[in-house]
Amino acid sequence: MPVAPDHLLPVYGELAVKVALNLRPGQRLFIIGPLANGGCSLEAAPLVRAIAESAYKAGASFVEALWGDEPLQLARFSYAPRDSFDQTSSWFADALVRHVHEGHAVLSIYANDPDLLKDQRPELVGAVQKAVSRAVRPFREHISKNGTNWSVIAAPSRAWAARVFPNLHADEQVPALWQAIAALVRLDRPDPIAAWEQHLEALAARRDLLNARRYQALKYRGPGTDLTIGLPDGHIWRSGRSTSLNGIVFAPNLPTEEVFTMPHCDRVDGTVTASKPLAYGGTLIDGFSMTFERGRVVRASAASGEAVLRDLLATDPGASRLGEVALVPHDSPVAQSGLLFYNTLFDENAASHVALGAAYKFTMEGGEAMSDDQFEAVGGNRSVTHVDFMIGSPQLDVDGVLRDGSVEPLMRKGTWTADIGERR
Repeated sequence: MPVAPDHLLPVYGELAVKVALNLRPGQRLFIIGPLANGGCSLEAAPLVRAIAESAYKAGASFVEALWGDEPLQLARFSYAPRDSFDQTSSWFADALVRHVHEGHAVLSIYANDPDLLKDQRPELVGAVQKAVSRAVRPFREHISKNGTNWSVIAAPSRAWAARVFPNLHADEQVPALWQAIAALVRLDRPDPIAAWEQHLEALAARRDLLNARRYQALKYRGPGTDLTIGLPDGHIWRSGRSTSLNGIVFAPNLPTEEVFTMPHCDRVDGTVTASKPLAYGGTLIDGFSMTFERGRVVRASAASGEAVLRDLLATDPGASRLGEVALVPHDSPVAQSGLLFYNTLFDENAASHVALGAAYKFTMEGGEAMSDDQFEAVGGNRSVTHVDFMIGSPQLDVDGVLRDGSVEPLMRKGTWTADIGERR
């Protein structure tokens, strides 16, 4: 079982509790894995235990973890009836919703093999993804309104480390991934919590500058990309911190380097080419591009994983539209690490990205109080899925379109222009 250097686990546990979740006394904490897998990888157990210790010290009333096992998933694909892949847990989704309803915290820990299902039939992988997405839709809708404090972090696993560091000896791969994660979540700083406070304040300053501009659209130009994304009236740029409906300030992702908002789901036109592979549901989609007309994907292709990509786009009517647009500079620490993580939590913080599927209601003025129909009427996309993919690169230029139609530069060659750059 991968174990971090002794000094990292308690520091990471404290960071997860105090910065990511900002756990409050009396809250319960539910630790899970990615929603498609449900349980947290057994290889993350040392970190889970460290988080539990920190949570109890912070006043948590109860900490529980749902464990998952990747070989158990493979057994299903090998032996389960072929017509049973539309089935999923009968209790997990309801437990998540009840937990959020009661005002408790949720932490997801990613420690998964990005290639787990690469040799499985795409239609079966797609069936599992759709079943899980539909089952957890009520939970996702609570998250889209920041119904409670929640966050996503990562821990190494052997298979993931081997994918990121294929040229290292097997004994060196997990330590190398621990070192990379530690640097990118600032565990190597003298005071990681203070370092995070400073970073989150800097992201908030950039967020405020973008909110002041009130752009009507963003224009993207880069290799294989010529895309215009319309922004609805009342959109709100968000950054590394959010506030839950019960008033808790938390950081949904560690690491985080993005500022993000919602696009208008009917005002996306042009072609976009992904700049990094997408690890999705235990498979890898690579070399892919999409063409949008009036917000909807009308053409899509991929060098590998195209069948899975098409299945994703067909999940429901909203899966072929965008629900998020995020700007990340190419000089972010994740990008400068030079690593491809095959894990969206990290790769999305190395490059500007967009997401297919559901929009977050908290990225619209008054969105948390809107009905689903009201949210759709102002341009919010609804779907059972939300899948980020990366489009940023050192060749990407991004412009903001103002209300009067004039255009001003936001990014050049993947980095912020001077007027909008991060205040340090």
